[in-house]
Amino acid sequence: MSSPNPRRQFLQSSAAGALGALIAQQWWASGAMGQSEPAAMTPLNRFPRMIQEYYVDRMRKFHDKRVARLDAIETQADAEAYVKSCQTRVRECFGPRPEKTPLNPQITGVVQREGYRIENLIFESRPGFLVTANLYIPTHVEGPRPAVVGTCGHSHNGKAEEAYQSFSQGLAKKGYVCLIYDPIGQGERLQYVDEHLKSHVGVGVREHLLAGNQQFLTGESFSMWRAWDGIRAFDYLLTRPEVDPAQIGVTGNSGGGTMTTLLAGVDQRWAMAAPSCYVTSFVRNLENELPTDTEQCPPNALALGLDHEDFLAALAPKPVIILAKEQDFFDVRGAEQAYERLKRLYSKLGKEENIGLFVGPTRHGFTLENREAMYGWFNRATGSDGDPAEPEMTIEDDKTLWCTPDGQVSELGSKTVQQFTREAAAKLAESRGEIGAKPLKKMVHDWLGDRKPLDDSHYRILRNRRDRKYPRKYVAAYVIETEPRVQALVYRIDNDWHFSRPPKDKRQAILYVSHHSSDAELRENELLGKAIAENPDTPVFTVDLRGMGESQPDTADVNSYLSAYGSDYMYAIHGVMFRDEYPRQRTFDLLTVLNWLQSFGHDGVHLIGNGWGAIPATFAAVLSPVVKQVTLQHALTSYTDLASAETYKWPLSSMVPGILQRFDLPDCYRYLESKQLKQIDPWGPNFDDPHDEPS
Repeated sequence: MSSPNPRRQFLQSSAAGALGALIAQQWWASGAMGQSEPAAMTPLNRFPRMIQEYYVDRMRKFHDKRVARLDAIETQADAEAYVKSCQTRVRECFGPRPEKTPLNPQITGVVQREGYRIENLIFESRPGFLVTANLYIPTHVEGPRPAVVGTCGHSHNGKAEEAYQSFSQGLAKKGYVCLIYDPIGQGERLQYVDEHLKSHVGVGVREHLLAGNQQFLTGESFSMWRAWDGIRAFDYLLTRPEVDPAQIGVTGNSGGGTMTTLLAGVDQRWAMAAPSCYVTSFVRNLENELPTDTEQCPPNALALGLDHEDFLAALAPKPVIILAKEQDFFDVRGAEQAYERLKRLYSKLGKEENIGLFVGPTRHGFTLENREAMYGWFNRATGSDGDPAEPEMTIEDDKTLWCTPDGQVSELGSKTVQQFTREAAAKLAESRGEIGAKPLKKMVHDWLGDRKPLDDSHYRILRNRRDRKYPRKYVAAYVIETEPRVQALVYRIDNDWHFSRPPKDKRQAILYVSHHSSDAELRENELLGKAIAENPDTPVFTVDLRGMGESQPDTADVNSYLSAYGSDYMYAIHGVMFRDEYPRQRTFDLLTVLNWLQSFGHDGVHLIGNGWGAIPATFAAVLSPVVKQVTLQHALTSYTDLASAETYKWPLSSMVPGILQRFDLPDCYRYLESKQLKQIDPWGPNFDDPHDEPS
């Protein structure tokens, strides 16, 4: 006797009704149930805008709260209190300052030009950490002069870039001393140098991301590291007799505009500031799907209520001009709004004339019109009568401006950022020691913080799919709301045809946490396939946590998800700024799903985490009593290993800022031995065998 045909039964059932019959007929006609040869198996991704809209909503609430606070300022005392608050919050954002150690400056060469000279300078911003700089000194004037620290944008050749040479020369010819230095990862300060003295990871952005993201694990901030170079540049200028210590300003473009803005916030000694092509707002950047470097996203900034203009407000009421561009990717609307709010703040302080805005007509860059606006502003701030027009320039060859013999500080034995991080990780590991089960569980619980997994979450049931070639015949998909605008996508695969909510079932279930995509891994992951085959009577579920699988973002750039500067990074760095990192959010999602499974009777769960998914699986398994058994495939060996690696492949979305100050993954793995932990092919920093030599 043949088995009943569920499709025919559904169509003929009076309980299904006309609407149900129509749905089933359309489903059959589309081939979703009966198609024997499915189309190419592109992973399902039905919620590609979920994370973008979640963060846009969160950012707008942040923005509105900030603006309301600014709008409430009515008196000079209110304004002064706000400035003080900005200074305090910026200090908290950047964390403890390092000790000021000897600069050990060296002049390695002098270039004489008409009206000025260039001294090629090396100093140490930290012990053994060399900074290369050019000091432009006017020779046509006498006595101490106003000075400017120049901060570079994302140029391959750092301080030797034509635009940056131009404003340095321009300032010198107008009577200013200008000290312009190479940023970390650019010019003569590459951190990842090959045998040809080239960066083997990519100059600028790539070096910033690789060094900066890794630092979060030890509680360091690349924003502070970058800013500290500028602070020590200021300190060096104070040692020069040519400099008026009361008139030292700062300017820069793009990444240098970032540094100018952050330096204004973190050190109030500056007499004036002119950030170019950076100031807009965090919310504008996010709405416009614009990723920015690690140092451009200071940790906890959003949690502390700080936006771009607040770093400038910390310097109020000293003279500040925002230099923007009409055609810039840094949204000029944000620059205009920042100016208007700062103008109101400055007016309450009785110094409205000390805040300015200039919008150049062209594209991103420290072009002539923006440089001349900067000259004019600094002339006004210092009481100079000079013409703001830029004089004729003599652009030097890069080698003329080198401070090192071969163009890289690595040849002089300079320490690298990653060496400092490695040393910090080792010290933290030694100080932590081995952590017991009870204190570990409290640490993980405290890390999760105020997030409480939902016991009764709303969920949707999606249309059943039969075209995916899964190990079992049928799949039901559930969209479980873990918080407003955020869902986890859960599949229940079964040999029985099932449309509705999961049935009540007291058996232990298997819950698989995907690496990238449950849909793809149900077909391709051998461990998952084996678990399903060897447990034919066990209910099996898989889950895509936020920003993974079915909610993999399609933002930032085409197919950017796995790129170092793509969508996954963009949302991860916003999590860092909100003090609500991605692993914390995803652990919360997973705990909510575990509670959801328990609500259908599953008092025990065998939790399997793979790759990226093994990170939240580890934390959730420590916290959830419903998890009775744990299998981790391709789990990270340790955060200490990751912080100690020269290079690595794990994304920022898998990192927990400051975790090594408290505990490490092996502490969790020891705890999970009580839950029958099985580790399969752990991954080191480069997704490799941890016993292999580092790559």
